[in-house]
Amino acid sequence: MKQNRVLEQTMQTDIQRILKGDQLAGARLIRLLEEGDPDGMAGLKAIFARTGRAFILGITGPPGSGKSSLVGHMITECRRRDLKVGVVAVDPSSSLTGGAFLGDRLRMRQHTEDAGVFIRSMATRGHLGGLSTTTREVALVLDAMGYDVVMIETVGVGQDEVEIAEFAHTTIVVSLPGTGDDIQALKAGLLEIGDVYIVNKGDRPGADDEVARLQGMLEMGKRPEASWIAPVLKTVAVKGEGISKVVDACWNHRQHLLDRGLFQKHTNQQTIRLFQRLVMDLAADKIFKCNRESTAYQTLLKNLKDRKIDPVTAAENLVKNMKVKI
Repeated sequence: MKQNRVLEQTMQTDIQRILKGDQLAGARLIRLLEEGDPDGMAGLKAIFARTGRAFILGITGPPGSGKSSLVGHMITECRRRDLKVGVVAVDPSSSLTGGAFLGDRLRMRQHTEDAGVFIRSMATRGHLGGLSTTTREVALVLDAMGYDVVMIETVGVGQDEVEIAEFAHTTIVVSLPGTGDDIQALKAGLLEIGDVYIVNKGDRPGADDEVARLQGMLEMGKRPEASWIAPVLKTVAVKGEGISKVVDACWNHRQHLLDRGLFQKHTNQQTIRLFQRLVMDLAADKIFKCNRESTAYQTLLKNLKDRKIDPVTAAENLVKNMKVKI
């Protein structure tokens, strides 16, 4: 009992520190959320009322397009404008440990001593769509810590990275000059989700042609926000060229959303999506925990393994016959 009180007091102290921007306390809460620890959920409950203010900026595109270099220089530009920046860099998972292949040590080293910047690498852990399972929760922690901008850099696997557009207020799509595969990937979905398009490594041959090609494709496509014309910008991220125009374009899109009442609408939609996902996760956990030891459940699993029943029917039977009150 005494230990529980100590843990509760520690969590309360951490919450107060998080709301004041303490990075160590924020990192502890993020770790708890990633591990699925109940204390992580308790922390999320405590900070939620202080969230909903951060500008969520998504950066996606094919691997090798220079997203990390771009993000590093965008951090520098945002800091020059006196903005606090949180970054969630989503990486592929190790098949052995489940952790991210690339960690904070390898990313954006020039910002590690800046108290106005917080960078967190996260593993996808099998989650599709270019994000990690707990990306939304981590963004809420950074929001509560007072970061003005939260940048989400997706894993960079190409065509399936459209989930970020449902999450971020503004989505940047990065491509390269002279690679037809990038354009094919854009046609397959990325072309439809961007609010700002970037042709990085713009000092390479064919960069201007790529810009013109993207502009032409955008003119032919249909956009849900007809009043916003997505710009196509050219950058050389490793040299920091064109970065200020990218940040300007993102802030212009943010203002566009604010002027039309779409910024808060988007934030509210994200809250509802997180709520729906948590309901499904909690319900599924409860169903399996309550049925795991039952004879009927074990028989169902055996019949499934022996192919005497199909997975669809098995799931239907479990839900139909479950003896748990959700």
